[in-house]
Amino acid sequence: MPDMSDRNCGCNDLLEQYKLYVEMADRVSDRRERTNRFYISLLSALMALIPILQSREMLSPVLLALLAALGMALCFIWYRNLESYRRLNSAKFAVIHEMEKRLPCQCYSREWEMLKRKGYRRLTEVEQRIPLLTGVIFLLLFLVSLYLIIQRV
Repeated sequence: MPDMSDRNCGCNDLLEQYKLYVEMADRVSDRRERTNRFYISLLSALMALIPILQSREMLSPVLLALLAALGMALCFIWYRNLESYRRLNSAKFAVIHEMEKRLPCQCYSREWEMLKRKGYRRLTEVEQRIPLLTGVIFLLLFLVSLYLIIQRV
């Protein structure tokens, strides 16, 4: 790809690269959405497993601690995945903004200006709260399991 400051690049080539890059950024967003669904499904199944095991009297405090630790680990990994997607998309949109400087209309740049004035919160900021809050639930379960283990000693 030519240097963004190079004014000799043909408009048609630039427009095609721009379209391709916007599509690639959209694909990253799609992957992020699939990642969210994966972790939500996995953590929901893990949470559903706890009362099932409890109802069958198969849930010891040690097993609860292990399941809670697994849940916390998955929440941490999910959070880090979201952070990675945020950085990747930020870089992609920085390139898109550079490309737009050479196009007649700077759609994405203008959109971000308008959203910033209205106090818009990035989707990733909101998304990252979900694994944090879910992680807190698993942390509480872990603390309860430790309490139960200590009570038995």
